[in-house]
Amino acid sequence: QVQFVESGGGLVQPGGSLRLSCVISGNMFEIYSMGWYRQAPGKQRELVATITDDGNTNFADFVKGRVTMSRDDAKNAVNLQMNSLKPEDTAVYICYANIRPRMFSVGTDYWGQGTQVTVST
Repeated sequence: QVQFVESGGGLVQPGGSLRLSCVISGNMFEIYSMGWYRQAPGKQRELVATITDDGNTNFADFVKGRVTMSRDDAKNAVNLQMNSLKPEDTAVYICYANIRPRMFSVGTDYWGQGTQVTVST
């Protein structure tokens, strides 16, 4: 079993900032990739940003230059600092991790329940 604790969502005005945090716990050998996806009402889930265990990052074009991401392997945590937020950033932000449960096992994708981010006046 893998558990996610996501925090940091909320209501913010356009141009504002939010910091999302996600801590993962449970039965796992290694977290290969961690990050965040988002899903707005009526839209498909889309990648926001991910980071691998060796520090390689992947950012969606719509957030490049506006977000930074950090990973703390000691805490199994990933953080996303979002700046210059826009109304179109409104969505449920969902923590993601690709986890290997045992040393030689294949990685499996896991998802948190999500945290709401609303950008509005």
